[in-house]
Parts: sequence; structure tokens; C-alpha cells
Amino acid sequence: MSKVGIYPGTFDPITYGHIDVIRKSLKIVDKLIIAVSEDYAKDYLFSSEERVLIIKDALFKDLKFNNKTIKILAFNTLTTSFSLKHNATIIFRGLRAVSDFEYEFQLAGMNKQLNNRIETVFLMSDPENQVISSKFVKWSSEETWIYSCKNKTSIKKSAINIEISNVAKDKYIFLKK
Repeated sequence: MSKVGIYPGTFDPITYGHIDVIRKSLKIVDKLIIAVSEDYAKDYLFSSEERVLIIKDALFKDLKFNNKTIKILAFNTLTTSFSLKHNATIIFRGLRAVSDFEYEFQLAGMNKQLNNRIETVFLMSDPENQVISSKFVKWSSEETWIYSCKNKTSIKKSAINIEISNVAKDKYIFLKK
């Protein structure tokens, strides 16, 4: 029986820190589901559909990850319910710094109360990626390029100009103009 894990998050946008956690998670499980949150209480830069497409392009087209071991799905339920639905026994959470731990510890405790068969595993991204968060990527400058692509479509959200496309060509994570 294969071991399935879930890596839930907003991924708005995906960062190199997220990719570090994905790489490390794949050393522990046979199949990883990247669970893209559709929490309607948050104000997202990208829709869940756009985030799923960006992650697929980043992982499968640009970084050549194996699409047989990774699945990318949007979800709007409790993470434990989503985990049960997909037979996952591990929830992966990324930590950048000690300041992340308190919130993540409380979340792991709540998830354990909801389903004691699901374990939470905390993984650190590599040091060079620990200071980058999706929030900082969104705030970083007026002109931040998240995606550098072919057949560009320009959209403006807040004060950030972002280039996105269905087909990734070059690097994709927070490239500056």
C-alpha cells in the first residue's frame, strides 16, 4: 500500500520555499497531493484555478517533477476531511522560522483531535528560501513578475503588475522587471 501525504496551503503564489517542502515531502511519501485552499475568507491575488495552473506549470513543465507522484487539487473543506477522502495519513506543513511554529503547532493539535490517524510533519525549507513568504512576494514591489511566459496576459491586482499565462517558458517565481 502506498503512503499518501497532503501538503495544504494557499500557494498564492507558490515560492521556492514551497518547492523545497514538496521535494522533501516526496522523500517520505509515495504520492503527494498539493491541496490548494479555496478559503473564501481570504483575499487572494490569484483564483484557486489560476493557482492550480501555476503550480502545475512550475512543477511539471519547468521543474520536470513526476506527475505520477504529485497531484494538485483545489479544496474547500477541512484538511482532515480532504485527507480522509484521498487516503492520506500525513499532512505536511512548511516552517520558515520559529515564529511559524506556534500557529502550526495549534493547527496540528486541532487536526489530531479531528482525526488521530493523521500525523502532521513539519519541514523546513532550505535557509536561502526561509525569508520568502507568499505575502512578501505579493507586497515586494509595484512591479513584481510572478510568471515570465510566452503568450503573456497582463492583469493588474492591487498595485502589482503580474504576467501570467497557461504556458510557462522561463523562470516563474518572483522575477523582477
